[in-house]
Amino acid sequence: MERFSEIRRMTACFTGHRELGEPPGELERRVDDSIRDLYARGVRHFGAGGARGFDALASERVLGLKGDLPGLSLTLVLPFPEQYRQEGNWSREELARFDALLLRADRVVTLESGYSSGVYQRRNRYLVDRSAYCVCYLQRMRSGTGATVRYARSRGLEILDLVPYGFRLP
Repeated sequence: MERFSEIRRMTACFTGHRELGEPPGELERRVDDSIRDLYARGVRHFGAGGARGFDALASERVLGLKGDLPGLSLTLVLPFPEQYRQEGNWSREELARFDALLLRADRVVTLESGYSSGVYQRRNRYLVDRSAYCVCYLQRMRSGTGATVRYARSRGLEILDLVPYGFRLP
């Protein structure tokens, strides 16, 4: 159990919306800054849910910083294989990004063999339950991201919200 607690202190998860409310350039800088800040605090492991949008952007940023930050790792936690088929609205570019992330991630965890009710929530809780920090891009509380951030807060995680206009959690 002590080993799990030690690893958890060194782990952060990402959660955010699939549709980003801003061009990616500035958000990429904020994600990089959050990764570097957490790395300075001893975080070496980052987990993301494999979704398009913020998950993909954050995952790419972790992979891009691995050369500068020794020991950095990325785990993708997929709710089920080929989740993009269930969602059905991924562009060719998003599918290519997803395939590249699967190849470059240090670890890929797949929770279930196929879609089932609540599988996305189980994926999000899996990420939170193994983390000490939650880096989020939260624009709407009434969303899967909002539910994940509320759960992370209830579990005592430190929340780092990267929305530029400073959305405040209740």
